[in-house]
Amino acid sequence: MKRKKWLIGGGVLLVAIGIWWGVHPSKKTEITLETTPTSRITIRNSVTATGTVEPVTEVEVGTQVSGIIDKLYVDYNDIVKAGQLIAEMDKVTLQAELESSQAQLASCKTEYEYRTKEYARTKTLYEKELVSDSEYDQALYLYETARNAYEQAQAAIVKVKQNLEYATITSPIDGVVISRAVEEGQTVAAGFETPTLFTIANDLTQMQVVADVDEADIGQVSEGQRVEFTVDAYPDDTFTGTVEQVRLEATTESSVVTYEVVITAYNPELKLKPGLTANVTIFTIEKENALAVPTKALRFVPDAELLAQLGLSVETDTLSDTPGTREIWIKNDSSLSPRRVSTGTASGEMTEIVSGLTDTDVVAVGLSAAKELPQAPSTERSPFMPSPPGGDQKKK
Repeated sequence: MKRKKWLIGGGVLLVAIGIWWGVHPSKKTEITLETTPTSRITIRNSVTATGTVEPVTEVEVGTQVSGIIDKLYVDYNDIVKAGQLIAEMDKVTLQAELESSQAQLASCKTEYEYRTKEYARTKTLYEKELVSDSEYDQALYLYETARNAYEQAQAAIVKVKQNLEYATITSPIDGVVISRAVEEGQTVAAGFETPTLFTIANDLTQMQVVADVDEADIGQVSEGQRVEFTVDAYPDDTFTGTVEQVRLEATTESSVVTYEVVITAYNPELKLKPGLTANVTIFTIEKENALAVPTKALRFVPDAELLAQLGLSVETDTLSDTPGTREIWIKNDSSLSPRRVSTGTASGEMTEIVSGLTDTDVVAVGLSAAKELPQAPSTERSPFMPSPPGGDQKKK
């Protein structure tokens, strides 16, 4: 009997739901045509990279002779002029070498002058056949030997004098000392490599950023493009620059290929310091006041039946498919008509229209459908409907 009552109650419930659905019918799907007017926007495409701030001109000053640093006349951050004395090395040994070379030169000169006179006499006698061939050859040999020794001594003294001049170290350019690698009394050895004593930057108001650009983006970068970058030292400041050079040499690190891009940066306030890490944005495309439409408008294909329900007609004129153009639909009062347009740069959800549209055109973007779902029926049971088997029972 309980099973029968439950089946009867279920049937009554279905009838009630049917009656409720008839009283509260679901709303029909509403179809609307999305349109938008053409707009003028600024299109910017960019490439990001990281780099290092460096002086435009940076010279490492060293020495070509070994010895002890006797005096230092400049320190970090000192401003120097070209030709200014910045350091001196101990010259005692070099001065002694010079004096020894001078003495050797004088000796070779005396020997050369003597052998020259002797050779001249022997040659005169030889021409008169008063001396033998061997005596003449001996005089010629001694003359040429003395001449070679004299020339060798002359070359040696030039080298010694030059080394003595190298002991006086001057600045090669106007600039600022950004590094000093030695102390007074320190011994430096000029072997296969010239030891660096100072690093001088030419002008810190003119800096450059050497950025590493990924191989996937380097094709978009070219000289003259505008650049913005920031450094961690001044997070609220944005610095500007220009791409000056795109270097052809690739750098591979951990299977990642990058190319160096040199960016000039004006630094009038001297905020940019050598070695700072720069977060770089290179604007590969910048177009002001570009006519654009939503990109999805280029993919819109009208449905004549659905648009007819909205009171809109679709012109069926077939346009010639010109290479390099796209089809777009224009709304004119109660109709849609196709038009071929030439597209340019895409930026985000917008695409530039180079030709084919005007500022007053309204383009169709797509069809949207909105359907309001009916409210779910109440779950309250009729007090006259029996509970299903195993249902909740009121506590006594």
